[in-house]
Order: sequence, then structure tokens, then C-alpha cells
Amino acid sequence: RPESGPAGDRPRVRPTPEEARAIASWDRDLDSLTGELLRAREAVTDVPLPASLTVSQVLRMAADPDGFAQELARPMPRPPQPAARRGTRFHAWIEARFEALTLPFLEPDELPGAEAEIADEHDLETLKDAFERTAYAHRTPHRVEAPFQIAIAGRVVRGRIDAVYKDGEGDEARYEIVDWKTARTHSADPLQLALYRLAWAEQHGIEAESVAAAFVYVRDGEIVRPADLPGRAALERLLLAEDGCDEPPPEDVRAGR
Repeated sequence: RPESGPAGDRPRVRPTPEEARAIASWDRDLDSLTGELLRAREAVTDVPLPASLTVSQVLRMAADPDGFAQELARPMPRPPQPAARRGTRFHAWIEARFEALTLPFLEPDELPGAEAEIADEHDLETLKDAFERTAYAHRTPHRVEAPFQIAIAGRVVRGRIDAVYKDGEGDEARYEIVDWKTARTHSADPLQLALYRLAWAEQHGIEAESVAAAFVYVRDGEIVRPADLPGRAALERLLLAEDGCDEPPPEDVRAGR
């Protein structure tokens, strides 16, 4: 029967047993759905690293592991980037200056300059003029767009080196890895040069210490040679940490064979 409340309140009606059971069922369903939602928000999905990585992927992984994992889990096509095409043309222009060099054949997805920041045709011409004022404008590189593959921590890392300069011959030879940067900010990651240096050294059977490495910021001509670039052991630790593995790689992988 209706229960009387305080003066002025409407009388409260006690639910029937059937209604009480229905309400209890709704409460259980609501609790279950709330729990599922909370678990979904807290869940961490492990995304395995692919067996082969580009240098750009390694850089993204080191800078933003969660964002890189999302890219792997839900790859999205990238729209055409006019700035990237102009970046490719800038690299091609540099290569064309050295006609005596044999240039490698590049697949479309291997074209250099994909991350260039070149606003328009006028900006491209400005960069060409700026390159003419750099310390490398009249030096002939030993190699350009040099491809490499290197095994690190059980995975293959692949990339292309913009330019390699060589001084001396035989045991006295010294090399310098150069990567052209067209961005206005000086924010390149030294990890890129560390990978390039290790790859070149191991490909040619020389000590990494005999290979220098530099970013050349073309717009203002500044040359940045990061100190204390990580070697193989540090690079292996990076990849193993991102892969959730604490075990060292097999000896033949550490040797790059």
C-alpha cells in the first residue's frame, strides 16, 4: 500500500516483487556494462614490432612509443604531400650536381625528402641557393643515397644515407655521414645518425669511431655533429626495450651477420 511521506510529499509506492526483481536485474546489467567500459579503457594492447623497420619508424618509436604502436595497430594511408615531392626534387638536384657518381635506382616509397618542409617552388629555389653557400657545395661525395640493411636486436633496420664523404685511402681513410635537413627548426634526432654510422661502419668492416656524422641544416648552413652517438649495444637496448624483451639477442645477430 502507499506509504505516507513528509507533509506535502506525494505518497511513495512500494514496488511489487516482480518489479523489484526487474530493477535488481537492471542494476546488475548496469554494473556489468560499467565494469566492461572501465576494463576497456584500462586495457593495454601489446603490438608486436615488425621484423623489418625503416630508420624513420625507429625514430618515431623512440620519440613516441604509444603513438607508434597505434600506427602499427591501425595503419592509415597518408595523403599526397606536395612538400615531400619538393623534398625529393631538392635531393635529386643535389645528386645531379655530381654526374660522375652512379646513382641508385629508387622505388617510389624509397625516394628521399619525404619529410621535407618546403612550402612552394620559391622556397625550393631558396634552398638551392642556400646549399650553394654551404661547406659541402663544392665537395664531391663518395656516395649518395647509399642504401643499407643492418640487423639490430633480431630485426632488420633499413634506410638510405643522403651522402658519404671520404678523406684518405686505405687504413687512413676517414668517412663522414651527412644528412641534409631542410626544416627551419634544428630538431633532428641524433639517433638517425647513430643508425647511419653503425650501418656504414659494419657494411665496410671499419670501426665506427672512424666514421663522423653530421646534420647539415641547409637553410642557414649550420653543421651539427652530435657528440657521443650511441653504438650497437645502446641501439640494441632501445629495440629490445620497445619489444618488451630483456634477453640479449643471439651472438650472430649482435655481430650483424
